[in-house]
Amino acid sequence: MFSIYILTYNEEIDIAACIESASLSDDVIVVDSYSRDRTVEIASRYPIRVVQHQFESHGRQRTWMLKEVPAKHEWIYILEADERMTPELFAECLQAIESQDYVGYYVAERVMFMNRWIRHSTQYPRYQMRLLRPDRVWFSDYGHTEREVYEGAVGFLKETYPHYTCSKGLSRWIEKHNRYSTDEATETLRQLENGSVDWQDLFFGKTEVERRRALKDLSQRLPFRPLIRFVYMYLFLGGCLDGRPGLAWCTLQAFYEYLIVLKVWELKYLPVAPVAEPQGAIAPSPEIPLSQ
Repeated sequence: MFSIYILTYNEEIDIAACIESASLSDDVIVVDSYSRDRTVEIASRYPIRVVQHQFESHGRQRTWMLKEVPAKHEWIYILEADERMTPELFAECLQAIESQDYVGYYVAERVMFMNRWIRHSTQYPRYQMRLLRPDRVWFSDYGHTEREVYEGAVGFLKETYPHYTCSKGLSRWIEKHNRYSTDEATETLRQLENGSVDWQDLFFGKTEVERRRALKDLSQRLPFRPLIRFVYMYLFLGGCLDGRPGLAWCTLQAFYEYLIVLKVWELKYLPVAPVAEPQGAIAPSPEIPLSQ
């Protein structure tokens, strides 16, 4: 068996369905960033653990969670509230943790948007580190999200999980990506000044993760990035095959890329760039367990 952590902030719409999908495990832990809605109230109705911790960044939140919130089992799985565990994925995870060869496993997401799986323009299969041993895997910050660091070999699972990326509505998606674009602009500027493109990973990377990250480093250096991203996603990756939702998805991603470009310009040429609103509210007290 393995434990499941669920990361939340203002997730009253998704949290119940997420917890119920994770209930195949006998150890489910919600790690909340001091939500301002009914997330904690709803989560506390279930026989799970709920803890709160002030959000600093995605990497730091995961690292704190793995260090300070002990799991019942040696292996853990990380879910976000707009994602779901499936019986098929759960069964494969149980089989995978029997092996001593790996310290973690990547799992591919299925992006669900406008009631459809956006299969083509999302670079499917696009893998995330989700099933892992917390004593051998940890996380560091990168842009608006995080990147995993591990000691040992890692594997890839065949089963996937659905990610309802716009489950709380388009306005919430735009608000979230406005915040993300600020972090991505900071990381982009850092990469342009100090980073480089790993050409070997770009063309000969052993995994999708290595190739995708090298491609991102290259894209940060290209002119007309929003237009290139749209053409790449809609035509080259086949987003046009995803119908109207595919067109909408590719347009939103190009818009997001344009926000990053504009904010990079702000950081370079304006004395003080606007600061995005932090994800979590100021913690009224030190992190405490809410339920057991």
